[in-house]
Amino acid sequence: MDAGILLLIAGLVLLSGSALAAFAWAARDGQFEGLDGASSVIFDADETMREDSDCFPDAASRAARDGAGGHA
Repeated sequence: MDAGILLLIAGLVLLSGSALAAFAWAARDGQFEGLDGASSVIFDADETMREDSDCFPDAASRAARDGAGGHA
């Protein structure tokens, strides 16, 4: 075999092994536990979950805003 192919295979084995080791470390450390609770962390105390508070304005409010602002 060519030396370049052997080097490529060795690099792939090293990269795959390090990715597998990082996954095993994260699983052993408990990083994948409680995934449901992490989705509520992004909300403030006054925001409620499952409410569209951070969204683009609808067409009617956008047209009213653009019309009131003097935009054509």
